[in-house]
Amino acid sequence: MATKISATPLLGSDHLVHLVGHRDESLRAVEKAFGVKIRIASEGFVAEGNSESAERALGFFDELSACVEEGYRFQPAEISTLARVVANGSSLTLRDLVSARVSLPTKRRYVIPKSQTQKEYLEAIRDSDCVFGIGPAGTGKTYLAMAMAVTGLLNKAYSRIILTRPVVEAGERLGFLPGDLQEKLNPYLRPLFDALHEMVDFDRTERFLQRGEIEIAPLAYMRGRSLNDSFIILDEAQNTTPEQMKMFLTRMGSGSKTVVTGDITQTDLPDSAGCGLVQVQDILGGLEDVRFITFTERDVVRTPLVRKIVQAYEAHRS
Repeated sequence: MATKISATPLLGSDHLVHLVGHRDESLRAVEKAFGVKIRIASEGFVAEGNSESAERALGFFDELSACVEEGYRFQPAEISTLARVVANGSSLTLRDLVSARVSLPTKRRYVIPKSQTQKEYLEAIRDSDCVFGIGPAGTGKTYLAMAMAVTGLLNKAYSRIILTRPVVEAGERLGFLPGDLQEKLNPYLRPLFDALHEMVDFDRTERFLQRGEIEIAPLAYMRGRSLNDSFIILDEAQNTTPEQMKMFLTRMGSGSKTVVTGDITQTDLPDSAGCGLVQVQDILGGLEDVRFITFTERDVVRTPLVRKIVQAYEAHRS
């Protein structure tokens, strides 16, 4: 068993609590991720365990300390995910992930990718006008796309955000839901509102909606439109038919960016309808201007339990 001492000295109690978390939650998470024991000494962090693992764990803390000094703040759950990603044998460092962040001039301030795939996804959205994010629930596909849309709107890169979903009646008839049309549709569009409200306060969101700078509508409302100077997100795209997918993609106008997200294992369409998200990969996979980013259960960041649930279903399917 090797003992390693951090090269970064501790910088006071306030700095320390942001590194180790209340009740040492963050410290324990890093220990678990790297498989080492870490204690705090007068000279800094001391890690005991496999020599390479101890060195990498302390390297993670060195980078975390530098990020805290620069003003970044991390919740223990976030540190747990980031440490697990860095510890998983990849060449990624915490600094790599932080450098790929989405900066938001809002209460959320920034969104940091929590896997190599999330990092590639953000880079694809920055570089390409049409991006498909395909993979299981909890991988951040919609959330990251929303973060890029919000920062683009606030920085005036786009004049509006358009959020859309197909309305698919999965076991319940839409006509029998209470209320007028908008009230019937709200449950389908609620997840988009939830992601939006995490980044922009309620009053500001309402002003954006009233001015038409943010528009949330069912996919059927897109027919016949030409969407210019817009950041467009199609969520739950596994519930689009091939015809709907073609209709949506041909709405893109000048100065617009489109992100399509979905999980092809969770379609609610009848077998006879065909899945637009499956077919589009064959049709557009060879286009240089279109990027497809595929997420797996390793990219699930919602909670450890969600990751296990996705893995269990994948194992059952195979």
